[in-house]
Amino acid sequence: MPVQLTLFIREGCHLCDDMEQALRECKSEFDFEIQRVPIDNDAELEQAYATMVPVLIYGDVEICHYFLDRQALKRVLA
Repeated sequence: MPVQLTLFIREGCHLCDDMEQALRECKSEFDFEIQRVPIDNDAELEQAYATMVPVLIYGDVEICHYFLDRQALKRVLA
């Protein structure tokens, strides 16, 4: 069963697009699904993540932000 990861993003964010692409490239190595969550229209999420997007989360644990940290992802999914 795939691990569920959450990716907090902003619409039109090039770093978000880059992280999504990097995650797609990792799909052959790891079994995970990504739930994309735009923060733009949610005041609580905007306050929490406004300066950090994209943010990749597993459960309550932040894996990385800005850029995909493949080693951190591997530690979480291994």
